[in-house]
Amino acid sequence: MNQRGAADGCGEPQGFRRHGGAPFTVSVVLPAGGTGERTGLPTPKQFCTVLNRPLISYTIQAFERLSWIQHIVVVVAGESNALMTDIIQRFQHTKVRVVSGGATRHRSIFNGVRALDAGKSGATPDVVIIHDAVRPFVEEDFLFEIAMAAKENGASGAIRPLVSTVIATSSEDYLDHSLERSKYRASEMPQGFLYHVIYQAYQKCSEVDFDFGTECLQLALQHTGTQAKLIEGPPTLWKVTYKRDLAAAESIIKESLCGSACIISDGSERSRELGQCLQRVMGSFDMELDVLPDVIGDASCLSKEWNFIQLSVNGSGLPEVEETVRALEAANRALLHPIVVVWVRFDTSDGLSIMETGARPLLLVELASAAKLQNILLYGIHLHFSEKDAGWSDGSVKRLAELTYTLIHDRNAILAGQMLHA
Repeated sequence: MNQRGAADGCGEPQGFRRHGGAPFTVSVVLPAGGTGERTGLPTPKQFCTVLNRPLISYTIQAFERLSWIQHIVVVVAGESNALMTDIIQRFQHTKVRVVSGGATRHRSIFNGVRALDAGKSGATPDVVIIHDAVRPFVEEDFLFEIAMAAKENGASGAIRPLVSTVIATSSEDYLDHSLERSKYRASEMPQGFLYHVIYQAYQKCSEVDFDFGTECLQLALQHTGTQAKLIEGPPTLWKVTYKRDLAAAESIIKESLCGSACIISDGSERSRELGQCLQRVMGSFDMELDVLPDVIGDASCLSKEWNFIQLSVNGSGLPEVEETVRALEAANRALLHPIVVVWVRFDTSDGLSIMETGARPLLLVELASAAKLQNILLYGIHLHFSEKDAGWSDGSVKRLAELTYTLIHDRNAILAGQMLHA
């Protein structure tokens, strides 16, 4: 996340987090009534699933996790009310209220703004942030800047440099003229407003504004004389518009989920050695690893966004793996995204390996099938290590690390329950 400074001595972005609140009240309106025609999918893009979770849930979480955001109003088409309510309940969003939208974007946003009125929500916010439901990667520090600028100037908005030159065409589809790109910017979301500014702007809107207008900042300028402070935003503000954007969103989310893992050792010397080697090698993948004896004795680790690598030598180790899975289920850790548990089973015997016995892989499949229903992806990796060897070879540890990282990163549900060779 970019560390962005705050304006005019009002404190750093971390100030909101440090004090557990804001010097003024902030609420959010998320218009989510679009049909998603440009994606070419039967489901509106805000409700398309990414890693078993609707895209809009990720956007809600980006705001809901901030203590200084009080209320979130999601505005949906009337026929989507039940679906949106189900999403809120299923993913346990606690700050959200659903309201029905209007026939156009501006009518929907005005419905959301009115829902924040003191008579309906209990407390009118000082600042309202308007954001697209299909921009899930908005950062806290940038939201802070938008909120502060709105409080100080009445309105604020995100902008980005134009990627392509904008041209005007004639009625016969010939080039008329082009604009000097350096003088123009693309208007993005989020946008922030003092509540009374955006409320009054919509109250004064004409039918033409409601039916054909697209820019909230222009309405504030036109109807209240409020000139918005424009702030260049990070590249992460992009909007999911086309089908390919859903794949890009999934890739970004996966990348964010594979940054840390916990190695659970079985307590043996060999296991500790392997854990230390994995820590060293996987550190080069920009993955942070901690080592714990188990997850049951340290309940705090269940609240962290960790993945889990469980090491066991010789003995089956499956009871310990099952204990880890059950602890994660009890803590509801996989509610928002799939959690990965990789069981690394290495044997030092020269006899039959786990792959030759047949029984243990079957038990792994059964355990993984049950875990998958709880959004936990369980994989197995078999590694043979002879007691005659003096230590772990760099090659074997590297292969194990690469395979483990790939399983954690890709989160391939089809491979869950498989015992793979490193």
